[in-house]
This record gives sequence, C-alpha cells and structure tokens, in this order.
Amino acid sequence: MALHDRLAARLRPLHALMLAVFLAGAGTRLMDGARPLFAVLVGLFWLVIFQFTVGNVWGYAVEYRNAGGDWGDAAFVAPFAIAFLAGATLYTVSRNLGAAASAAFWVFVAATAVTAVVVNLLVGYREGDPDADGSQLAE
Repeated sequence: MALHDRLAARLRPLHALMLAVFLAGAGTRLMDGARPLFAVLVGLFWLVIFQFTVGNVWGYAVEYRNAGGDWGDAAFVAPFAIAFLAGATLYTVSRNLGAAASAAFWVFVAATAVTAVVVNLLVGYREGDPDADGSQLAE
C-alpha cells in the first residue's frame, strides 16, 4: 500500500482539522519571522488549546445526549447562546479575538455548571413530587 493510501485511510476529518490548526498556528509565526522551533511550539500550543476547547464542548454534548437529553433542548442550547453573546460582546468592545474566544469558552463553562445545577435541582424536585407523574391523581 502506498504512503498516500495509508495516510488517507488513517487521516480522519478531525485529524485533518487538527493538522490545519497546527499549521495555521505555526504558519502565522513563520510569516512573522519567528524561528522554526518557536513556530512549531506555537503550533503545538494552538493544537492543545483547540483540543481542550473542542474536547470539552464535545464531552458536554455527548454526556447531555447520554443522559437522555436532546440537542434541541433549551437547557443544552443555553450555555452556547450565553457564551456566544459574551464572546460577541467582548469582541465588539475590545476587537481582540483571542480575549473574546477565551471569555466565550469560560462563560460557556460557567453557564454549563449553572445549567447542570438548575436542571438537577428541578429534576430532583420533580422526582420527589408524588403528583409529578400523575400516579396519585388516579387513586
């Protein structure tokens, strides 16, 4: 099997995206005149940040789905909407894309935590309420 065929068989879309992120990070530094080793380190840093961010967001989505939720639920969409608004607002004020992206991510984390607590409290109260499923009404 040729090298190209082996790479194509192993290179999944996520790997291609990760390679693009690395090359973009390293390429921006090389175009700025940085040394190649520094450019590689910056590319790796971009890749780590990308994996951390995408991994956490994907983990949130998968765990929400595994818990029986639907990706169209308001409880699932709310942290994304709040994070988007926070990032867009900060970018509008500061014109700093890095700061806006960082703020959006951390607002997403905080909104996810608040949403999880609120949903768990509501579900806990519903499960403890004998009239929640209507079983007491039939008696």
